[in-house]
Amino acid sequence: MKNLGALVVVLSVIALPAHYSLAQIDRITGRTFATRSEVLALHGMVCTSVPAATVVGIDILKHGGTAVDAAIAANATLGLMEPVSNGIGGDLFAIVYSSKENKLYGLNGSGRSPLGLSYDQMKAELAKLHRETIPPTGMLPISVPGAVDGWVQLNKRFGKLKLSDDLAPAINYAQTGFPVTELIAYYWSFGPRLYKDLPGAFLATYTLDGKGRTPAKGDVFKNPALANSLRLIGETNGAAFYRGEIADKIDAFMQANGGWLRKADLEKHSSTWVEPVSSNYRGYDIFELPPNGQGIATLEMLNILEGFNLAAWGRNSPETLHAMIEGKKLAWADRAKFYADPDFAKIPLAGLLSKSYAAERRKLIDPHHAARIVEPGNPALNQGDTIYLCTADDEGNMVSLIQSNYRGMGSGIVVPGLGFMFQDRGELFSMQPGHANVYAPGKRPFHTIIPGFVMKDGKPWEAFGVMGGGMQPQGHLQVLTNQIDFGLNVQEAGDAPRWQHEGDNEPTGEKMTNGGYVEVESGIPYETVRQLKKLGHDVRFDVGGYGGYQAIKVEWHDGTRVYVAASESRKDGEAAGY
Repeated sequence: MKNLGALVVVLSVIALPAHYSLAQIDRITGRTFATRSEVLALHGMVCTSVPAATVVGIDILKHGGTAVDAAIAANATLGLMEPVSNGIGGDLFAIVYSSKENKLYGLNGSGRSPLGLSYDQMKAELAKLHRETIPPTGMLPISVPGAVDGWVQLNKRFGKLKLSDDLAPAINYAQTGFPVTELIAYYWSFGPRLYKDLPGAFLATYTLDGKGRTPAKGDVFKNPALANSLRLIGETNGAAFYRGEIADKIDAFMQANGGWLRKADLEKHSSTWVEPVSSNYRGYDIFELPPNGQGIATLEMLNILEGFNLAAWGRNSPETLHAMIEGKKLAWADRAKFYADPDFAKIPLAGLLSKSYAAERRKLIDPHHAARIVEPGNPALNQGDTIYLCTADDEGNMVSLIQSNYRGMGSGIVVPGLGFMFQDRGELFSMQPGHANVYAPGKRPFHTIIPGFVMKDGKPWEAFGVMGGGMQPQGHLQVLTNQIDFGLNVQEAGDAPRWQHEGDNEPTGEKMTNGGYVEVESGIPYETVRQLKKLGHDVRFDVGGYGGYQAIKVEWHDGTRVYVAASESRKDGEAAGY
């Protein structure tokens, strides 16, 4: 009972049989299970997946930093402490709310493929590996890391502290060490078997003995090479990474070991400020970033579902989950065909997000049968393992930031002396000629990481995100409808049991031919599972893969702004404020 989170819930279930499940208690009492209470604060808030990184962000706020400074500091610390998910070898996306301007800004900090690796050369390299798709490890999936320039641009525009000040806590932890948490240690343990045979310094950097022993829970880990890289980045405001000492080491290593990334690729890199796109869902303006990311899949799904009375059907009812899963299939078909680098493909963005297009797609949902094959629509063309964190400061500024190496720790390639692994984001290119997301040099690949933000009546309502590959738009959908349709608070919305549909059409070229399959957490009522199976869904149970959630909500109490925050109970996350 100690995990039910609120005394009223405990009192309401004391008389129930001890063998009742949480789902049964939920239905009988009308209450919702929560692992912990929401966190409330007046002056500032930070939510991350590692408690120490949350504390770092809070300290930055207390020392005069903005929400952006806190986000950068926390992100740098997470790259050190949670290398299984992110780091300076990866990409970054962010949505920033400027209180002074009452405006949202979007930053696409993703990198591009090497200019010297042509499509034909990529095809030839894949043939040597007896593959038709880009692999998840080695040199071929490496694209320019964009996170560092993302920090530089965010700090320049919205920071009050120097970038070196933002990075100082992570540098200190990298030098002196930190105890590794249990969940991160578990994922870390897979590294040696995946990366030990690749060129570079994986074993020297990420094992305790240089041979293969990864940190267990509580083991103290240090990364002096990363400390030095972060110091150089701070001292040069990022220049060392893209044009200086770090870039030179990357270039030399890649040339010596058959890699394709060059200093010229790093020198040409730039982040892109973009306009967040939105759709209104039952009075709430939901904001995502445009492609090459997948955020608009969330908006497509919400537009489709707006035509159904989910609240009347009930949370986790078979009708609600069937509509959500089928709506996801429709959005995924469009995602597979249209989402790509807008510099290389014309994306019918306005058409994809229009209510009329959603109405057409909604008609394709059969309430009695699960679709096995779903084709993309024909929207009008308008010619004109990841970490998520969010922060808020005393001036009302807020940040929704997500950063990742993509699959696991990344490509497995670690340049000796630099202390970080390169991302494997290039795996998400298609190799099908003519596809919007087909590989090309100097191109951004399709991206899975997406920050989210909600405005209500022209004011900030919530910064939120759910990390985890293709789970992210599905997670966005679930935590939003949990709050908007079903009245859950911000912590309950993340703790509620989740589902995830897989086996769908993909931007890399895969086609769904059998309806895919749905994984559900144990909190989903079994009567709902049984009904979904009758509708033709392949339903499976799984304990992991449902993403990681953080959120900061804005409430007003007698004219005073109060930040209300939540963090993911499935990970080591923590929300804290002051």
